[in-house]
Order: sequence, then structure tokens, then C-alpha cells
Amino acid sequence: MISTPVLVLNQNYQPLNVCGVRRAVVLLDVGKAELLENGRGAIRTPRSTVPIPSVIRLIYLIKRPILQRRLSRKEVFLRDNYTCLYCGRETKQLTLDHVMPRYRGGAHTWENVVSACSTCNHRKAGNTPQEAGMHLPREVRPPRVNPYSLFIHKPMQDGWHKFMPWMDK
Repeated sequence: MISTPVLVLNQNYQPLNVCGVRRAVVLLDVGKAELLENGRGAIRTPRSTVPIPSVIRLIYLIKRPILQRRLSRKEVFLRDNYTCLYCGRETKQLTLDHVMPRYRGGAHTWENVVSACSTCNHRKAGNTPQEAGMHLPREVRPPRVNPYSLFIHKPMQDGWHKFMPWMDK
């Protein structure tokens, strides 16, 4: 029960993080948070009974900077929906391709890296798409910043849905 996840909300009810019950109880005990949801019973100690929180809200506002997504293979594939941007084929067998090849001064940036199947990557080789007779269907951009990306691939507890603005009710 102590390691059960607890949703931590900012003072303005924006989801911030997920912590364990132990950390949540400490935040409640020292007055840094308030209990919003308790659907899990209580912990009994010799002196008191402490409710097991499922959602807490911080008393003070945390100004958290929105982090840019890190350029990695997985993030590029997610941005491009696991699709080769040259031929449009959806597959999990993708490679990274630099639109302007690195040896010709192309940078390793969001705007210069795309998903490509191995066939298209070999066909393009060390050329630009125009030189290889290929084209990109759209301008390549960095993915949009999502302040809730921390929660997208984590399992959600039943009582959390009303605090998650992007989730279907």
C-alpha cells in the first residue's frame, strides 16, 4: 500500500506528478498539501489513523518550466507516427534519416531528422531528397510541447480521470 501511486496536483489543479503514498502522507502531515481523494482506506498507527490518499493538491503554486522533448529515435518515430515520410508506409522497422546529410553540414535537429524505411534510406543515401528524386509530404517540425507527457504512457487510477483534462470521461 505504501508504494501505491498518488496523483499530485498543483495549487491550480494542474497535474504535476505521481508519487508514492509515503511521500503523499508526508506532504499532508507537514501541511504542504491537502487531501482531495481518498478511496483506499486508511493506515493505522499506534497514535492515529491516516487516510491513504489517491489525489492530493499542493497548497502553494509550483512554476514548472515546460521541458522540450528530447531528440531521440523513439521521439522521432512517435512524431512521424511510425511512418516512412518518403513512401508513406507504416512500419515498426524504421531508421532515422537526415534530410540534409550530416557530412554535408546537416545538423542533428528536429527539423533535419525524419523516419525512413530502410529501402528509402538506402535509395536516398547521401543525397538530399531533391537530388534523389524524393520528396517530403510536409515540412518537418519539432513535436509540440505537451505539459502532460509525463502521464500519457502511465496507468491511470480510477479517481484520477476528472483531474486529467485530455482524457475522455
